[in-house]
Amino acid sequence: MEQLLHYTWMHRLFPLRELRTTDGRLLEVLNPGIHNTDAGPDFTGAKIKLDGAEWVGNVELHLKTSDWFRHHHDTDPAYENIILHVACEVDQPLFYPNGQPIPQLQLPVPAFVHDNFDTLSRSDVRPRCRGVVGDLPLFLVHNWMTTLTLQRFEERARQIMQRRESLDKDWEGTLFVTLARSFGFGINGDAFEQWARSIPLMAVGKHRDSLFQIEAIFFGQAGLLEDEPSTDAALASSPDDYYIRLQKEYRFLRHKFTLTPIPRSAWKFLRLRPQNFPHIRIAQLAMLYYEQRLNLSRLLNAESIDEVSALLLTHVSDFWRTHYTFASQPTKPAEKVLSKASIQLLIINSVAPMLFTYGRYKSDQRLCDRAFALWQQLPPENDSIIRDWAAAGIPCENAADSQALLQLHRNYCQRRDCLRCKFGYEYIRRTPDFLHEKES
Repeated sequence: MEQLLHYTWMHRLFPLRELRTTDGRLLEVLNPGIHNTDAGPDFTGAKIKLDGAEWVGNVELHLKTSDWFRHHHDTDPAYENIILHVACEVDQPLFYPNGQPIPQLQLPVPAFVHDNFDTLSRSDVRPRCRGVVGDLPLFLVHNWMTTLTLQRFEERARQIMQRRESLDKDWEGTLFVTLARSFGFGINGDAFEQWARSIPLMAVGKHRDSLFQIEAIFFGQAGLLEDEPSTDAALASSPDDYYIRLQKEYRFLRHKFTLTPIPRSAWKFLRLRPQNFPHIRIAQLAMLYYEQRLNLSRLLNAESIDEVSALLLTHVSDFWRTHYTFASQPTKPAEKVLSKASIQLLIINSVAPMLFTYGRYKSDQRLCDRAFALWQQLPPENDSIIRDWAAAGIPCENAADSQALLQLHRNYCQRRDCLRCKFGYEYIRRTPDFLHEKES
């Protein structure tokens, strides 16, 4: 497997003897180079010594030398100046265009590396490397977790920048859509993003002084102002015919701004607590928008976790204090504010990534550091993935840690990409006796 050969070369898992090329020259690997994931040779910037002479350049790896020709490297100028070819099996010579032989190293993948990788790939326990991670040095764990946290931010930043491009580079619209997606709290995330994208904020801004008109557009664009067969009695009991008035207002605004609602079927209600129904979340967003509590300028000026949390404090209008849907029977009045846990999730999933993205866009490290600090000041998420890692011996002290572990699970563990994982590396490099002792 060529991936394992790459791994063996990159981590210098060489035989305990002198390395010599197939033509007998003494080889010393000073630097294996940087793994190239784009087109061209596998490793760039490698540094080796051949019979004492130092060479710097690119290295190509294959399972067999004959793969060189199968991949058509013999006709590709990008491979004309490699300094070394590495193969598990050297089955024929290679030559530069001038006829000189290309140095080759026959490097078998150690049996224990192959066995450990096979064990990791086949294992169904979670995490698969739990046999070693609990004994890793704290500095190694900390460094990898920090890298994963940064990867998580970078991934979120790419998503937000793509969103911004699709929204005509409008930062305020990007913040609104990003926040709205998080109001779906996973289950309705896609629906909330689709809904938020359907709302023309420039048009809504003309009616920002009227909460009722904002709600008419928000609920109308959500497809929630369509007649429901089972709601007549409930709607008739509404003392101010709130639903009917919203319908009428939305019809006027829909015609005025040429609006197209998303389908009502986009929303999911199954196994949701009433507090999380789309109606309540939309009512909270409407109030947040009406009160102009959160915008990009205020976010950039919020220095502390308390100030950021205050930007997300919202409630609902009178009708929603006693209802969970348009069709529900009136309940005891309740403010239906965002809980502390919900605000924390919104900061983790939208506010901090938005701050980091804007900081990168403006080359303002201060904003990026503030985004990191927000995650570090918030408690970690608590789900089965985080608990599995805790049971394996990896502590999770804050949201930065839990986001790192989620990044690890989704981008490495789920893909069984242990070769790129620092924890996987530590597992694969261990001797069979050590692993057997730990897992028995």
